[in-house]
Amino acid sequence: MASSIIISPAVVVVTITSIMMIMLFSLANALSSPSSSTDEAEALRRTGWWNSTSAHCTWDGVYCNKAGSVTLIDLTYSRKELGELSKLEFSSFPSLVELWLGACGLNGTIPHQIGTLTQLTFLVLPLNNLTGELPLSLANLTQLEGLSLYSNRLHGSIPPQIGKMKNLIGFNLHYNNLTGVIPSSFGNLTNLTYLRLYGNQMSGFIPPQIGKIKNLISFFLHDNNLTGVIPSSFGNLTSLTYLTLSSNQISGFIPPKIGYLLNLSYLDLSANQINGFIPREIVNLKKLSYLDLSNNLISGKIPSQLGNLKELEYSNLSYNNLSGTIPHSISDNYMTSFDLSHNQLENQSTIPHEAFRHDKGLCGGIKGLSHCKNRHQIILIIVISIFATLLLSITVVGILFCKQKIRKNQLSKTTKAKNGDLFSIWDYDGTIAYDDIIQATEDFDIKYCIGIGGYGSVYKAQLPSGKVVALKKLHSWERDDPTYLKSFENEVQMLSTIQHRNIVKLYGFCLHKRCMFLVYKYMEKGSLYCMLRDEVEAMEFNWIKRVNVVKGIANALSYMHHDYDLPIIHRDISSNNILLDSKLEAFVADFGTARLLDPDSSNQTLLAGTYGYIAPALGW
Repeated sequence: MASSIIISPAVVVVTITSIMMIMLFSLANALSSPSSSTDEAEALRRTGWWNSTSAHCTWDGVYCNKAGSVTLIDLTYSRKELGELSKLEFSSFPSLVELWLGACGLNGTIPHQIGTLTQLTFLVLPLNNLTGELPLSLANLTQLEGLSLYSNRLHGSIPPQIGKMKNLIGFNLHYNNLTGVIPSSFGNLTNLTYLRLYGNQMSGFIPPQIGKIKNLISFFLHDNNLTGVIPSSFGNLTSLTYLTLSSNQISGFIPPKIGYLLNLSYLDLSANQINGFIPREIVNLKKLSYLDLSNNLISGKIPSQLGNLKELEYSNLSYNNLSGTIPHSISDNYMTSFDLSHNQLENQSTIPHEAFRHDKGLCGGIKGLSHCKNRHQIILIIVISIFATLLLSITVVGILFCKQKIRKNQLSKTTKAKNGDLFSIWDYDGTIAYDDIIQATEDFDIKYCIGIGGYGSVYKAQLPSGKVVALKKLHSWERDDPTYLKSFENEVQMLSTIQHRNIVKLYGFCLHKRCMFLVYKYMEKGSLYCMLRDEVEAMEFNWIKRVNVVKGIANALSYMHHDYDLPIIHRDISSNNILLDSKLEAFVADFGTARLLDPDSSNQTLLAGTYGYIAPALGW
């Protein structure tokens, strides 16, 4: 008879428990082992990017968590020539959260192993010489919030799998050699705020699924080969501030739903093949400050209320087939940056000739136009003749009075300029005078001082007209310092030529042996720094107001970097240099360290300005 073995349940339980304890003990030893940290250190050394025998967490640009695992690598602008990106063994860094390698001399392709960095939130590799196509493994980086690969030499198409990266906020692939179409899967990126694909060779239609990205603020697709029409779904992008599609081959109508984009401040559809009419709904865009529809095939009439958009500072409708008359809203509220040239406009105009060159149907009593020959001209002559005699005596008296006043002003200015000093005070109505400022501040008494700037003190002054202005005055010891004098002259040069709603308005200046000062528009809420420092005001400064401030600063920087004749680099953007008016509208100030960049020459911009701050253009 075969014998049987009986194992009691208690023995089984003890055995299983012992095995589990051994397994857990082994796992704990594995987790506590420093081998993973050692592997990361060795992987970093093998790149040849560091030359140190110390602990890797102390190396420049390497940051670790408490467990000693690398979470951040940042060698942006380190002046190193890193070479092949594949030198970095991505699989060795399972805890890596951010990788910043901008302007580091990287070359070669982006390895598909980059998809192993599943914890990555920021991948920033711009301003390098990376080549090849975008690896499909990028779609594995589902935690990614910022992808910035601009200014490289990448080619090929954008993989549709990009739509899996639903946490993306910023997507910057501009200035590469990308081809193919814009994937419709972009519609899945509902958190996307910034989409920049300009300066590539992309083709095909703009997918209507773009209308699902309702958080989109900045949308730049200019300088590509896009075709088709502008999708009507663009009307869903109610957060959009900047919709640039210029220099493509887009056709069809401008969708009327564009009037839903109430936050839009910048719209450039120039250099396309857009036809049809300018939709009248465009007059709903009350925040629009820049409009360029030039070099298209647009016909029909100009919407009658277009000139009533009070924020509109630049409008270009030239090189189209527009017809009909110029609306009174444009003639009555003429802007120097309004261009209607090379169209088929007709009838009488009072706008300067430069605004409508080669509009052969126009007439008017200004140089460059033929005189209008109609019955209204005769009536106008009769009316003028009747009132001419009555107004003549009043006009003569007024001229004599003005001449006498001008002589006094000229005498006063001549006296002040005898020693070769430069003196210029002006305003939109020419009423601000030097004596008014000295009287209003009691010769710059300390009780009118409201702050100390980087190179002078700021005073508040109420002029006899009731107008309140801010004065930035150099101290006596600063006037002898070439550095302060250069900053003063630099600020005058910059603010005398640029005009933007979010750049502080300069009314005038005085460069005199006795005193030197600048006259600005007064900002009731002071600086952003003071606002944030005050607990009560900071509590009232809610998120929406803060976002509006950021938008205002972005508008000013975009204007300086892209829309001015020569790019302007401020070099001292800080909370001290952002001023707020009574409505918490943001204004960029203090251009003492700013400089112009000449695109036709070699430029080198060194870091300058307030310690602890850096220009956003040097970020990602």
